[in-house]
Formats: sequence, structure tokens, C-alpha cells
Amino acid sequence: MSQPDVQLRDDAPFELACFELAGALYALDVTQILEIVRVPALVPLPQAPDLIEGVVDLRGVVLPIVDLGRALGGAPVEDPAARVAVLQLDDLVFGLRVGSGSEVLSVPAGQVEAVPRLATQAGYELVRAVVRRPSAGPVLVLSLEAILERVYRSAQRAEEPS
Repeated sequence: MSQPDVQLRDDAPFELACFELAGALYALDVTQILEIVRVPALVPLPQAPDLIEGVVDLRGVVLPIVDLGRALGGAPVEDPAARVAVLQLDDLVFGLRVGSGSEVLSVPAGQVEAVPRLATQAGYELVRAVVRRPSAGPVLVLSLEAILERVYRSAQRAEEPS
């Protein structure tokens, strides 16, 4: 079985911020999270890519907000307890609207598995690892790189002539 695409040091545990969305438990690596805030009022961004809901002014920084439900190909996040995870990937900072927060897990490396080969061979990249939990369903660790790639592709589709 191939190794999951997560940054692990030997058997050192890593931290995941978990949240529920459409009946599944998803997680983000806490090292990529700057903060988690209540969903602020969004200002629509004219002609923005489909997956960008709008922008917010958060403490003097204008952030684009991506809806995770739509990025995953489903319905928009409509949970009244939804939050925005302010994320940083390299030098890019953006918000990701996620479902209600659940918990922060400290996960030993032995509980982390690669995404099943059939999914990765079919081109599925949104989940970069799966965390096994003995008494509960798996936690799907999201790939921010793949989510941003979907945003970029949605912008390209919008630019293509009909």
C-alpha cells in the first residue's frame, strides 16, 4: 500500500481540525490553518470563478472565500454552525467555508492510510489521506492543493467560449 501524502515525522502524531459536512467527517492539517472564524458577511465578486463565493474583509485583509461543499461537487454549506477556516498554502491566504466544527485530533502515524488506489487511479485528488478510527467512521484529510486546483479549473471553464 502506498504512503499517504501527509507530512509525518516517523511515528510523531500530527494535529487535524475536523468538521462535519454532508454526513462525512473531513479534516485539515492544523499547520495550514491561521484561524477559524464565524462566517462573515460576504461581498460577491463579479465574474469570479464559480467556486469563489465572494470576499470578506477580515481585520484589514480581503480574503476570497471558497465553499467546500461546492468544491467537493455537492451542495453549498448551509449549516448555521458553519465556519470559515482561514488557510495559508505557501504565500496564498484564503477562506474555506466548512461545516460545523467537531474536534481537533492528535493522530498517530499508524492510523493514517493512503486514499484507496482505485480512487487515485481514477483521478480523485481532493482527499490526500484517510484516518482510521476504531470506534467511528474514517476521517478524510483534505488536500488544499487539489481544492485550489478545482478553483483554478472553474475559472478556466468560465473563460472558455460557449
